[in-house]
Amino acid sequence: MTAWKIVYTKQAQKDAKKIAAAGFKQKVRKLLEILTVSPFKNPPEYEKLIGDLTGAYSRRINIQHRLIYQVYSKEKTIKIIRMWTHYE
Repeated sequence: MTAWKIVYTKQAQKDAKKIAAAGFKQKVRKLLEILTVSPFKNPPEYEKLIGDLTGAYSRRINIQHRLIYQVYSKEKTIKIIRMWTHYE
């Protein structure tokens, strides 16, 4: 089975620095590994988002922070939109 390719928005790249500084790098790495195998794998649970982020999905990094991504099935690509809280 082909692994999914992961691409990052500029915002997600900025978020990655905050994630590393906050000590969540391992947790995020684990989530990304799960996504490369299957973006819809449970557990960990994911949510389908609505509003501005309709079509995107969210997985918890912790209580406050989430990994937000979009799935492009044809291209087998996952676009990481955010890796930090969207409440700031």
